[in-house]
Amino acid sequence: MSVPDLAPLLGPRSIAVIGAGDRATSSGGAVMQLLRQAGYRGRVVPVNPKGGTIFGYEAVSSISGIGAPVDLAVIVIRPDAILDAVAECAAQGIRNLLILPGGFAEAGPPGVARNEALKALATRHGLRIAGPNCAGLIHLDPAWPFAATFLRDLPPGAKAGPNGLAFISQSGALAEEVIDKANARGLPLTSVVSVGNGVQLGVEDYLGWLGARPEIAAALLYIESIEDHRRFAAIAREVAARKPVVALFGGRTDVGGRAAAAHTGAVVNDDAAIGAFCRSAGVLRVTSLRQLLLAAKGFARFPHGIGRRALILSNSGGPGVLCADRAWSDGLDLAPLPDPMAAVLRQRLPPEASVANPIDLLADAREDRFGMALDATMAHAGSTYDVVLSIHVVPFMVDADPVVSAIAGAASHSPLPSMHAMMGTLPGKQDWFARLEAAGVPAFNDVEEMAETAALLARYPALRQTAQTGSGDTAPLRDRRA
Repeated sequence: MSVPDLAPLLGPRSIAVIGAGDRATSSGGAVMQLLRQAGYRGRVVPVNPKGGTIFGYEAVSSISGIGAPVDLAVIVIRPDAILDAVAECAAQGIRNLLILPGGFAEAGPPGVARNEALKALATRHGLRIAGPNCAGLIHLDPAWPFAATFLRDLPPGAKAGPNGLAFISQSGALAEEVIDKANARGLPLTSVVSVGNGVQLGVEDYLGWLGARPEIAAALLYIESIEDHRRFAAIAREVAARKPVVALFGGRTDVGGRAAAAHTGAVVNDDAAIGAFCRSAGVLRVTSLRQLLLAAKGFARFPHGIGRRALILSNSGGPGVLCADRAWSDGLDLAPLPDPMAAVLRQRLPPEASVANPIDLLADAREDRFGMALDATMAHAGSTYDVVLSIHVVPFMVDADPVVSAIAGAASHSPLPSMHAMMGTLPGKQDWFARLEAAGVPAFNDVEEMAETAALLARYPALRQTAQTGSGDTAPLRDRRA
């Protein structure tokens, strides 16, 4: 399924900001400021009737003063002036536009009329339009970072390697929230798309383009409505055959559906229909923003997903039980310990330790017990399990620092994926978590969230197989064309 080339929108080499301002609190000023913060290196032409210098760039007073056509025009002026600006851009040879303000299809009869006129202009002049009524576009490709948005902050981007995450959203507010959480949790969020009204470009268009980018490891979606569900499914399958596509659908309940209809004009679909549609498209469906963020954390580290067989290794019975409950209820397989591994543990652990799955090393376990148990796992159970979920409750009499070092060190030469949860009073939490994450071990405060993350990752291999071998049939879902 072909998708449009969105490089001029997400990686333009030159842009004009129509309505640029020098106040960061204005829409035009916010766009200019965040463009600069992103480290954009291309040609920038601010357009403001007053001219002058705006955020270090020489401004022109009109669109006709832009000169050589830019790859992208970003429009941040009042709605009643936008159609004229679009026509002027077309006359200047500018073919790609990002329109941030609203006042179109969402704004009653006058807005609907303006929306139809915008479509007509696009058709007549061969324009490609992102928005309107959106919060902007961000693509922090390390080779060519770009942001045109009035969201409050930029995401952290990927520090190294092709592990970036893309978030494509039909809600600007959720885009802002995901950026905030990505910064707080160190998620390598690289690209953020606020779809807005989607007069030309829908979620699937951005998904197809970003899903083909080598710097993107997984795509996260927030969806309330799909214009053409068959096209969406075809593109989603193409992407999911290579990398995870995780979707949160708003409006899965009656009351939520009515709210979504008011927000985006969505056609209400019931929960079962949405689930079947996602499965047929190879899409990993989540049902809350919390789950979407857990999937983001997991797939940033393990973009190919993991298997379902989990070993729980804990130094406390209660947290191990909670982790086991969540793991089993979410579909993970807690297979018994292989006999050779169990024999080693019984020989090396205190008699009161629990040699089962979960393993309980007892509260006073230090790095020697954790290290021995991990070594035994590698020696005797490397083919029995697909992931190790380790838990350390930090009692007052144990120094957690060597335990963290042991777990991080074991992960460096282990063929098994591992995750780690720490509980209790954690005075060194920030440093400990940073060391674990740097060693490739996702770290959690909550054992249930760790198990839930592992279960989300374990769902992807089957979905990828569906995407790779599916016939192309799509489970029925009502869309706005029906």
